[in-house]
Amino acid sequence: MPRRHYGVHFGGGHPDPHVLGRPIVVLVLETAVLAPLLSSSAVGEGASEVLPRLTAGSFFTEWSIDPLPLIITVWAAGLYLVGVASLRRRGDKWPVGRTLAFVVAGMGSFYVATSSGLATYDTTVLSVHMVQHMILSMLVPLSLALGAPVTLALRTLPAAPRRWLLAVLHSRIAKVFSFPPLTFTLYIVSPWALYFSGWYRASLESTYVHEAMHVHLVVVGALFFWPLMGIDPIPGRVGYPFRVLLTVLTLPFHAFLGVTIMGQTTLIGGDWYPRLSEGPMGAWLPDPLDDQNLAGGILWGSGDLIGLVFFGVLFTQWVRSSMKEAQREDRRLDRLERIEARERALAHQSVTSAESGDGPSGPGGG
Repeated sequence: MPRRHYGVHFGGGHPDPHVLGRPIVVLVLETAVLAPLLSSSAVGEGASEVLPRLTAGSFFTEWSIDPLPLIITVWAAGLYLVGVASLRRRGDKWPVGRTLAFVVAGMGSFYVATSSGLATYDTTVLSVHMVQHMILSMLVPLSLALGAPVTLALRTLPAAPRRWLLAVLHSRIAKVFSFPPLTFTLYIVSPWALYFSGWYRASLESTYVHEAMHVHLVVVGALFFWPLMGIDPIPGRVGYPFRVLLTVLTLPFHAFLGVTIMGQTTLIGGDWYPRLSEGPMGAWLPDPLDDQNLAGGILWGSGDLIGLVFFGVLFTQWVRSSMKEAQREDRRLDRLERIEARERALAHQSVTSAESGDGPSGPGGG
């Protein structure tokens, strides 16, 4: 059964005056809550939905305007841009690279993964789902962390919300969920739990579980990568050697999971994909086992690639931090040398003055 869409329908007719009279926040909340519920009622109908043949162009032609991803993307990117505009109005600067990282690479990738052709085929072709998985679990969290939204919020929020945010950052629960060994374990164990339990099959059958899986992938990735990036002032930040170590440790786990998926003969999702192949889409759907082999290769290759890129980012940050520390140390030593030179000059001047005062008296003296 393909993915159940709950996209916006642009139909004719006159607008409902009761809808127009509601506050926009209420409409947003109603859409976010009711959309998955309405879509879940159409599960039976989705089984008969036939998707066109998957091609490279399907990524562009099979988009859907799903309310939940759209709301999350618009609100997150909008609030970020409001913060940037607030900084600029008062004359402060904010790096353009951070804005692009958060809005374009972060929230843009999130929306692409959950609303483009990737989302349309993510319950029909396992390899397509795996591309979506890697975007949500690695690319999106890394990009959001590079955008430093916590730093931006602390610089732009009014006094009361800023105190609330600081209270959350300093809370015990924040320290627990940013504890590096815990976040590393969650990040490593989650994919195994997803693909080797009933969780993945449940995500194919239930819209709620499916959307919860997307949120889970982003949240767990953020918990792991955000402290390692170390830009925002959040708990769980550790020194660069430990950051690099944790990053390197993720590489063999991605490889091992990918190889395991490629090598097993038991199909992920049980009979879900074989049943789809027996239906009208069987003429173009790939062999389930071959597609699973491809999905494992995508997880292995893309996981290691993004991990190596992140390793390069961390190493660059480490070098820059070391250079800045060396410059600060040089300035400190220079300042100490100037103070010592000034003290020696003053001491020499005092000695010279004393010797001049103790010299022999001139004629007519004594």
